Order: sequence, then structure tokens, then C-alpha cells
Amino acid sequence: MNFLSVTGVTRSFPAHGGGTPTLALRPTDLSLRQGEFVAILGPSGCGKSTLLRIVAGLDTPTAGTVSLHGDRVTGPGPERGMVFQSYTLFPWLTVEQNIAFGLSEKGVPESEQRAIVQKFIHRVGLEKFEKHWPRQLSGGMQQRCALARALANDPEILLLDEPFGALDHQTRELMQELLLEIFLADRKTVLFVTHDIDEAIFLAERVVVMTARPGAIKLDVPVPLPYPRDWTVKTTPEFAALKGQLMGAIRDEVRKAAAQ
Repeated sequence: MNFLSVTGVTRSFPAHGGGTPTLALRPTDLSLRQGEFVAILGPSGCGKSTLLRIVAGLDTPTAGTVSLHGDRVTGPGPERGMVFQSYTLFPWLTVEQNIAFGLSEKGVPESEQRAIVQKFIHRVGLEKFEKHWPRQLSGGMQQRCALARALANDPEILLLDEPFGALDHQTRELMQELLLEIFLADRKTVLFVTHDIDEAIFLAERVVVMTARPGAIKLDVPVPLPYPRDWTVKTTPEFAALKGQLMGAIRDEVRKAAAQ
């Protein structure tokens, strides 16, 4: 049995005024093994984020099912941790209070909360910023806090929707390295949506390419680069060859979308 299974999932959105509904996802199948890192690429508007939100239980498929451990996903759950592109920290809570939010909601004793929060503050490098408000943090630091908040709840799967898309290039690369370090230490299952081909190859064990809207799986390829990885893998022939394959597949879909 697969750890995560997406089976025949479609999503259409009704049009205002009773017009023709917009089909965002065609029947889509995807499976992940436990402890696997899978990245999703595709043209803008192809349904990547829609698919991720359905897996998270934040949206409902028009048809098809998502199951985790064989149990059907019908809504959000603590076994799925979500990190968004936009900075979604609670502005009225400090860094440590944001990280502790899910623990508090679950009724974890305060002494245990403090230990867990300090552990993840250390892991993401936010020491000395525990009492800061989100508005006092840089974008990279806010995403470190959001990642720590998701990890503190000990989810079985991390769902990341372009979490580094709004960051500058240098900060983005540092966050990629941090995420990879955490993944290799914890081996949580990760489903990661991105527009960045280099990012997908650097991080993932498999890369899935979606077609132009209405989206479906066009390509599902393994990344032939062993872990651990550092920036030097981007200079290898294997990296360049896979980047060319993925870029060609995405460009084909962009041309199709433009022709339509």
C-alpha cells in the first residue's frame, strides 16, 4: 500500500452566472512512498497548488480520492503540515508562540511545548528571536518560523507550496539547504510545489511535471543524484541532462497553452 495515494482526482470551479465551469485538474493519479521527497513542476495556472490543497484537505476534489495510509482524506489533519509561499504567521503572536500554536491546540503540556519550541528554534536558526513579532523578521526568517511551526506538530507529511518563491536568490538557496538537512535528518515525506527547475532537482528524489491547464501528470522522473547533496551537484552532467529534459517538457506545455 502506498503511503499517499491520489486516485483519479479532478477539480472544476463553477463559473459565475451559470456559465461553463473551469476545469483545473483532469483525472490525476500520484503516489508517494513513506519518507520520499517529490517535487511538482508545471506552467503557471496548471493546478499544482490546487492539487496540493486537495492533498492538504483545504479543498475538495470534484471527483476522485486522496488517501493517507489507506484512509480517505476529507479535511485538514495534524498528520499533514502545510507551508505556504505567503508569510502566514499570526502577526499577534511572537516567534515562539507561533511555533507553539499547534501544540497548544492539541493540548500538549506547557513544559513539553517549551522543549519542542526550543528544539525547532535551534534547528531553523532563530535563536535570540524567540520574542520577536513576525513584522520584525526578514522574509527568510519568517519562512524559517513557518517551517518550524509545521515541523513542531510532528506531521507525517510536509506539503510545501512554493515556500521560497518570494525570497531573494541567496536566502532561497540557504533555505533549500536547510530543508534538505531537515529532510535527511527526519525522513518525513515531502510534497513540494515549485516553479524553479533547479530547486526541484536539487531537493527531490522524484520530479513530477504537470501539463498546462487543465492539469494532469505529464512526466514522472527519478532524480539520479544521491543524497546528501550540496551546490556542486548543479555542476554535474546528470543535473544538466535532467534540467534539459524537464525544461523541454515544461516549454512544450507553455507553447500549448499559448496556442489555446
